Amino acid sequence: MIVPGGGISADGERWISCRPRFFLHVLVLSRLFRRLFLAKLRAAHHAGRLCFFTDLAHLAERDAFSRYLAPWHDAEWLVYAKPPAAGAQAVLAYLSRYTHRVAISNSRLIALDDKDVTFKWKDYRAKGRTRQRTMKLGVHEFIRRFLSHVLPKGFHRIRHYGLLANGNRVENLARARQLLAMPPPETDEDQTVNQANEPPAGTYPCPACGGPMVIIETFEPGATPRHPRQRAPPLGPTDIP
Repeated sequence: MIVPGGGISADGERWISCRPRFFLHVLVLSRLFRRLFLAKLRAAHHAGRLCFFTDLAHLAERDAFSRYLAPWHDAEWLVYAKPPAAGAQAVLAYLSRYTHRVAISNSRLIALDDKDVTFKWKDYRAKGRTRQRTMKLGVHEFIRRFLSHVLPKGFHRIRHYGLLANGNRVENLARARQLLAMPPPETDEDQTVNQANEPPAGTYPCPACGGPMVIIETFEPGATPRHPRQRAPPLGPTDIP
């Protein structure tokens, strides 16, 4: 769930922001989660959706189940919450990889025939080059696993509420940008003009001579470049002043 750090006031005249570097108290979040979790658990028990066996068979009775849950109403629940290390943009980029992609990309498919499908997968328990592995599955098993990622009919991958609710999304976002003094979003025409003014992909003009430059390596500040340095050619007789 992604929640903005503020919202439009009830009269629509101002933007109400949360306190700087603060969104929700962890203690409040833990107690809210405790109440909702126990309430949903009790509702599932009353609806007969919970099954108990062996030593826990007596919890099928409503009174016994209520006595079992009673101590958990007073226990302090721990909720782990901290700001993202790389900022909000990194969180959105991370989530978008799961919300706007298929179960497996074409680049991971290695081979297929009438019987089997071979593809690459990543073993996160392994280190180094051994993390990338291959797997061969029968066609029917591959299709079964692929379809397990397809949402059932009536389910939505993403639900929008508040500012992004479908009914007033355009008006709410325009009003929020106005209250926050933000520029309007780029239209398709603006993007076309900006792309036309940009240099060709992969080339960047030299600030001194204007000639095209090519990036051969990108490395973090303080890190040692891996690309070998290219020494200048020796001066010839005609190059010596």
